[in-house]
Order: sequence, then structure tokens, then C-alpha cells
Amino acid sequence: MVNYWLVKQEPSVYNYATLEKEKKTIWDGVHNNLALKYLNSMKKGDQALFYHTGDEKQAVGIIAITSHPYPNPREDDKRYVVVDVRPIKPLKKPVTLEEMKKDPLFKNWDLLRISRLSVMPVPKNIWDVIIKKSNS
Repeated sequence: MVNYWLVKQEPSVYNYATLEKEKKTIWDGVHNNLALKYLNSMKKGDQALFYHTGDEKQAVGIIAITSHPYPNPREDDKRYVVVDVRPIKPLKKPVTLEEMKKDPLFKNWDLLRISRLSVMPVPKNIWDVIIKKSNS
């Protein structure tokens, strides 16, 4: 079974277009305990929304998780894990945080409740609505 996630990044640091150019990257830099718990729950074959933070605040693309979590080779602490990712496709139209806030379905989702969380699960019904909004 595929699980769905959302991963956040400041676009001035690393953005979806850069991932498309590079074709793959290591998703690292996660230190928050809850975000690490979620990162540890990812598995090869899962999909995630690539979300630009900062001034943009919008989901912009879909990525594939291409590895199981493993210790970050650049960290001494084995708690800090990473996964390998690759782009699947950009969303036809980015879906903004403002659009999500207007939909009552989203009100209890971590993106709206825990705004600083950088990795979180996306329930399938919310994933489907975001994909639908991106195609409209």
C-alpha cells in the first residue's frame, strides 16, 4: 500500500525545479522529533507532495520516495534519517495554503495545525482533493 506525505522546503534553499533538473536527491535536514517519526515511517514507493514554504506556501509537485529511511551520512547521530526522492511531476496548478484553509476537510490536518512541521502524512482523501484542486 502506498502512503502519502507532504515534505516542505524553502524554495530559495531547494525547490521543485532544482529536483527536476537533478532527477534525484536525499531528503535531509529533518531534526524535529515528530517530523523524524514520520520520515522513519516512509517506505520506498510512497509518494509525497513537495511544498514550497516561505513566501509561496503552496504544494507544487509530486515526488516518489525511492528508498527506505537510512541514517544521514552527514550526521553523527543515527536518529537523523534521510530518504532518497525523485520527481514524478509538477502539479498542473500549485495548491496554496490559502485554498486549503478554505476547505473544511483540511481543518484538522497537520499542515494547518502544526505549521512548522516539515514532514507529515497526507490522508488519502486530502491527497485526492489536493490533486483535484491542482487540475482545476
